[in-house]
Amino acid sequence: MQQHPSITILTRLGTFVLVMVALSIMIFVLARVVPGDPARMALGPAAAPEQVEALRTQMGLDKPLVVQYVDYMGKALRGDLGMSLVSQRPVTTDLAETVPATLELVLVSVIFMFAVAIPLGVVMAHYRDRSIDHIGRILSLTGVTIPSFLFAITLQLLAARLLNGWPIIGRLDHGLDWSGGPTGLLIVDGLLMGRPDISLNALQHLALPAFALSMAGIGQITRITRSAMIENQRKDHVLTLKSFGVPERVIIFKYLLKLSSIAPLTIMGLEFASLIGNAFVIEMVFAWGGFASYGLTSILQKDLNAVTAVVLVAGLFFIVANLIVDVLITIIDPRLRRKEAR
Repeated sequence: MQQHPSITILTRLGTFVLVMVALSIMIFVLARVVPGDPARMALGPAAAPEQVEALRTQMGLDKPLVVQYVDYMGKALRGDLGMSLVSQRPVTTDLAETVPATLELVLVSVIFMFAVAIPLGVVMAHYRDRSIDHIGRILSLTGVTIPSFLFAITLQLLAARLLNGWPIIGRLDHGLDWSGGPTGLLIVDGLLMGRPDISLNALQHLALPAFALSMAGIGQITRITRSAMIENQRKDHVLTLKSFGVPERVIIFKYLLKLSSIAPLTIMGLEFASLIGNAFVIEMVFAWGGFASYGLTSILQKDLNAVTAVVLVAGLFFIVANLIVDVLITIIDPRLRRKEAR
């Protein structure tokens, strides 16, 4: 008996809600027990004790921790994430400006991962233990072991040296007349607003940082795809297809690739979280000004509201990515629905 996909989705959603609640409690408590008075850090060492105490009262830091959490989550559920001590603006405003930049960077990196890693893994498995396989394994191991910031700096230097005029910092050229769009994703907004030049320019700026950010994931997914393809080639139904003379390209692309895509998709949920975590390095190198670098600045300044919001949004991205992966896997492999229905 197979379980309907909608039931699987509802089950996952219930689990993820519990995870978000646990995450919110954890980060809320940690942000407040870490040494350092956020009110003092916001006002500076020259501020009078009375001023610091007044700000603490304004921030609600004089209340019990449980009361602080209930107050914060009550406001958060209404869309109020508080004020940033650093920018002196609502945290939601800061997030609205920074999240689309990192989200666009991560999404393009994911596209790079699958566009490069899946075909490379398939080719390596097909030519197992040959020269192309050995070269591919060296490249994938290099992608996993070398830090992303080193790839970023190397790509910048190569682009500045070999690609005259190719953008190496920022999201858009400074000379472009652009007032923004509805989503904050420049490629999408350029198309929506009838400005393909904006989309093309944004894609040029995205190419280097997205490729640098995706290198570790490319190496990991390539190795997993290769292993899955080799393992599935030994399955009885694949051997049966070969014995009946089914063309090898049909076996690979119609049967093996679908079955072997489950393992890379499973890893993709974890890779998405890794991309969010590693993006701050890439954003610093390329002066990207996104969500990840905003989060790093908030942590260093102990901006409580901003830190809490950044972790919650990052956790939400991770949960949504894993939900999508779970749904895709259950669609690809109906056997998983049978197991969950038992």
